Amino acid sequence: MAKTKTTYVCQSCGTSYAQWRGKCSACNEWNTIEEEVVSKSSSKSSSSSAVAKSSKKPSLIHEVKSEKGVRIPLPDKELNRVLGGGIVPGSVTLLGGEPGVGKSTLLLQMAVRLPLKIAYISGEESESQIKMRADRIGITNENCYLIPETETQRILHHLKSLEPDIVIIDSIQTLHSDNLESVAGSISQIRQTAAELTEYAKSTSTPIFLIGHITKEGQLAGPKVLEHMVDTVLQFEGDRNYNYRILRSHKNRFGATSELGIYEMLQGGLREVSNPSEMLLSQRTEDFSGVAVAATLEGQRPILIEIQALVSSAVYGNPQRSATGFDLRRLNMLLAVLEKRCGFRLGTKDVFLNITGGIRLDDPATDLAVACAVLSSSEDIPIERRNCFAAEVGLTGEIRPVTRVEQRIAEAQKLGFERIFISKYTKLEKNNYQIEVIPCAKIEDTFQHLFS
Repeated sequence: MAKTKTTYVCQSCGTSYAQWRGKCSACNEWNTIEEEVVSKSSSKSSSSSAVAKSSKKPSLIHEVKSEKGVRIPLPDKELNRVLGGGIVPGSVTLLGGEPGVGKSTLLLQMAVRLPLKIAYISGEESESQIKMRADRIGITNENCYLIPETETQRILHHLKSLEPDIVIIDSIQTLHSDNLESVAGSISQIRQTAAELTEYAKSTSTPIFLIGHITKEGQLAGPKVLEHMVDTVLQFEGDRNYNYRILRSHKNRFGATSELGIYEMLQGGLREVSNPSEMLLSQRTEDFSGVAVAATLEGQRPILIEIQALVSSAVYGNPQRSATGFDLRRLNMLLAVLEKRCGFRLGTKDVFLNITGGIRLDDPATDLAVACAVLSSSEDIPIERRNCFAAEVGLTGEIRPVTRVEQRIAEAQKLGFERIFISKYTKLEKNNYQIEVIPCAKIEDTFQHLFS
């Protein structure tokens, strides 16, 4: 009979303790430490096997042959871009997101459309449920195998017999290993199952996608070490009030983390949005006050986003400040600049700001568009629809240049805008744009061009 021992593990960060305590000293969370039973014999066997596997001789770095990995291209251009140009053999990718956002649909859509042998392992849904979703998406890959299994030893046995090109696990929280006696979904089980799958991926050069749940704070459930074990961490975001979904990369060992992909959730699956500006610009035929268009960057992709502002007199005491999709502290800073440097009295007015499309902005190049939208609403003077902005506003009221402004100008020109306001101190490599580029040194210069 195998000897067992009891440990107390924090369910937030994965720190182990010999006895129970109310507060975790590592992450400072309360009431997150739970008792787990861990097999001592399995830890000995795993440590001995690890020593046996580490018998490879050390190598000098200049003697090691550099191998350029060949990526597996995907028909999904958005996922292909976020991954850095395709799937790297032997890589482990963790995909997280809120329930119902479309994580399983995204990977199942890849599985039934990619012409490779793919093993889809589901611990949450039955084969018939997956088949119903696949029928809606449209099955074009006849080499997609469904494995409704949750035990990692059996899963690895199936994988060794199938030898698939890509493995999808839905989800990592439902798996359990016989090497541990704790329940599925616990910190120890998540760490152990992820380690076994990662070992299989590296030894066979088989890429694995892991679907992970998130906590109520929006973080990936499980220990933080899980994000360090995998090669790529993707976050699938979306608002239930909108059909659009955003795929972000938080970690990528094989590409940039600044890329993002945009999808639209439809009845037949997820549709790639090749031109994000189509969802962020309203097709209005009239000019309204308080509306400005900002030329921003999300990753390497220029996007034009509509910013809406509403300024009204405060009749309920203290003025209200509200921002949806924009940093409220930065909005307060811009309002202070408008009042101190430009003389506009906004201290006694309510200011509401909204970024259309449900997207959140952190690009400082949107400062000028926000300031113009607020002033347009305050003075009730509309901004022409064919104007857009790409500049940062400093505390002294100066217009500061932003990065990759030529890509922003080219995107505005492609979408039919006639004028774009940038910083006077921006250095442009070429001046033969079809769009009129208006340089401004101070924020007052922009207002004179717009409202004079």
